[in-house]
Amino acid sequence: MATPALHASYILFDAASSVLLHLSTPYPPGTFAKHVATLPEGLRLFAIYALAHHAYLFGEYGRCVGMAETALMTKQGRYPIAEQFLHLVAAMGQVNLKDAEAARRHFMGAWNIALADGLIEEIGEHHGLLQGVLETCLKEDYPEHYARVINITYRFSEGWRRLHNPEAGAHVTSDLTTTEFSIAMLASRGWSNTEIANHLGISTGTVKNRLSMAYAKLGIASRAELTKYLLQ
Repeated sequence: MATPALHASYILFDAASSVLLHLSTPYPPGTFAKHVATLPEGLRLFAIYALAHHAYLFGEYGRCVGMAETALMTKQGRYPIAEQFLHLVAAMGQVNLKDAEAARRHFMGAWNIALADGLIEEIGEHHGLLQGVLETCLKEDYPEHYARVINITYRFSEGWRRLHNPEAGAHVTSDLTTTEFSIAMLASRGWSNTEIANHLGISTGTVKNRLSMAYAKLGIASRAELTKYLLQ
């Protein structure tokens, strides 16, 4: 007979697949959260990342950040992978709360772990969800690492974007650069050109030109249509 912790581990695997890969789950909503406390701390931290990511996907950005930050503040041991993922999901939530400074702080927490423990791959896998934070933190100060992360991003992005929007994913994956994708994501979430420019450290003219290029590549003409490609 499976122990509570082992049973929770099975549910964690299923929940992570559901949240991160968008696979269907046989468990009713709320089942996973009830079993998190029975996991050992390292797995529990990753479980909280999955729950925070789930909140993020449903637009509950404050809840997403709250779960991640509470887990990071209350952990007892050191678990680099789980901690890195928690910093990344907190950064994702903070971007959508339009707190760029907090987003960058959490990203750098993840980045410092990546450098110390050789966990660069995970950074690239979160590029699209970080919506420009990666560029603002790495492009000038870590140019060689930035180039490596972008290469990882391109390898990973096709599968990620197809999962998030199978109908339009091929166009987004094939045509948009990583910078265009970041700008497009921010625009589709209601950011003004000025807000995007301030966040990325570029001019509003550059934002406008990049958006126009994205529209042309995708065959659309408005932010409403852009939202259809990226968020629906």
